[in-house]
Amino acid sequence: MSFRGANASSGMGVSEHSKSTYLELQRKKVFRYVIFKIDENRKEVVVEKTGGPSESYDDFTDSLPEADCRYAVFDFDFVTSENCQKSKIFFIAWSPSVSRIRSKMLYATSKDRFRRELQGIHYEIQATDPTEMDLEYCSYLSLSQCTYVIVVKITPEKADFELRGSELWAPHCCDASQVKMGVLLGDI
Repeated sequence: MSFRGANASSGMGVSEHSKSTYLELQRKKVFRYVIFKIDENRKEVVVEKTGGPSESYDDFTDSLPEADCRYAVFDFDFVTSENCQKSKIFFIAWSPSVSRIRSKMLYATSKDRFRRELQGIHYEIQATDPTEMDLEYCSYLSLSQCTYVIVVKITPEKADFELRGSELWAPHCCDASQVKMGVLLGDI
């Protein structure tokens, strides 16, 4: 497998329609979500689907393909503890574990360039299955100071982690140095 041209290092181009559709979601609230795909023939990221303002998070997750990668943005509405209506925009890099290796590589190498084109993203989630981008994660992130989350599934018998307050640490990582792995999103 080989990538042609500069695309392997710099990523795919971004269509003007993709940029303008995102701006309509961000500024005019015309859409609840936008799903993007890479068009390999045009060598750019294009809009695959949009969801109207009345569509739900379930409608959005149902629109993602089960076996292929996509990028998506979702405009998440919530109410703060002070009873204020707010909105945060999530960028989701969807890469199902059953998708083709070539597709995963293409989306991974193009993500940063595409993400830079979308100004005003509040949070980024990388997900390989629907449980990793659950609505509870979006709610938690919207009300917290986190800006990026990677969900890792660990089986207890293989875990070599230590819980310190709400932080997850790997005490025996690499050269026995202490590595902070992340902050827990809920009860264990």
